[in-house]
Amino acid sequence: MNEENIRKLLAAVRDGGLDLDSAVERLRGFPCEEMGFARLDHHRGLRTGMPEVVFGAGKSAEQIVAIMKRLAAGGTVALATRVEAEKAAAVLAALDGAVYHAEARIVQLGRGEKPGPGPVLVAAAGTSDIPVAEEAAVTARAFGLRVSTLYDVGVAGVHRLLSRRRDLEQAAVIIAVAGMEGALAGVIAGLVACPVIGVPTSVGYGSGAGGIAALLSMLNSCAPGLAVVNIDNGFGAAAMAAAILRRREGE
Repeated sequence: MNEENIRKLLAAVRDGGLDLDSAVERLRGFPCEEMGFARLDHHRGLRTGMPEVVFGAGKSAEQIVAIMKRLAAGGTVALATRVEAEKAAAVLAALDGAVYHAEARIVQLGRGEKPGPGPVLVAAAGTSDIPVAEEAAVTARAFGLRVSTLYDVGVAGVHRLLSRRRDLEQAAVIIAVAGMEGALAGVIAGLVACPVIGVPTSVGYGSGAGGIAALLSMLNSCAPGLAVVNIDNGFGAAAMAAAILRRREGE
């Protein structure tokens, strides 16, 4: 349930298109719905501008289906992240209209918001970083952001990045996704005026320590205007980009 849906509901009651009892029934699970294994926060979209999202890892397909049905019934897009292909197949079989973004490992039910703020540029250092980058891109689109992508532009061949300076300069927010030494985020932050969100990935050899080397590199960058989310957290980067752009749009 977001602000737009609340306004439509109240307008329908005001105009006589919906009786009071029906409106109360629609709001019965608002703001929190008890499901036994989950307590759904239907108020989150109205409160923060972003809907509740299901973290699919560790949940059964049946639990994901039940939660997504209830979220979608509230009139907002329902997303489940970190859903592996086998589990996603079971979810899609039970949810009419659901779509699986395989590379991002996201199940989506319902359309995202119409594209509004942006553009957000999601840049990935290497092809191996694309799954995390796609998690960010799919989430950002579902949240109503305009998104473009720029992949395989890591510092091992920095000319690939520099040849796309125009794309960098036109972005309102850039999400920089990189494993190994994680240098891409700092390089981009040193080239542009917009906010840059670094996403370290667990891609790399043993001394990368599962993404810790990239994380520390981004955290210690001397380039200003760079914020960093957790390792492999493409979803978190998209949520931060949405928060930045919606605040800017409201000013």
